Amino acid sequence: MIYRSQCNPAPMTDSDTCRSPVQSTFRRCVIGGERKDRSAPPQVTEGAIAFSTLSSLAAVLSDENRRLLRLLRELQPRSLTELSEHCGRKVPSLSRTLRMMEGYGLVELKRVGASVVPSAMATRFLIELD
Repeated sequence: MIYRSQCNPAPMTDSDTCRSPVQSTFRRCVIGGERKDRSAPPQVTEGAIAFSTLSSLAAVLSDENRRLLRLLRELQPRSLTELSEHCGRKVPSLSRTLRMMEGYGLVELKRVGASVVPSAMATRFLIELD
C-alpha cells in the first residue's frame, strides 16, 4: 500500500481553498509502505516526504505538531524562546521536535547570531490513499 500526500509550502490563510495539484505551489510527497502486489512504488519526486509507515506520518503530523506549524506561520517568531513563550513548551523539547520536522522538510531552522529562527515550510496537507 502506498500513501501519497501533497504539501503546500506557501503560507495559507483559513480562507484559502484547496488548490489544483498541477499548480506550482504544491509539491508531491510520497509516504512509503508495502504494496499488496509487491510492485515497485511510484517514483518520489522533488520535494517529497517519505515515511516508512502510516504511524510515522501520524506522529510527525500530530495535532501538536500541526499546531506548531500554524504558530510558526502566524507568529513568524524570531527565536525558539519566543515560540516557546507562545506554545508553552520548553526550548529543548521544542528544539528536538523542530529538528525532527526539519528533517522532513516541514520546518526550516536558520541560525541568526545566537538565535535559531524557525519557519514553517509546509502548513497545509492533502493526503491521498491508493
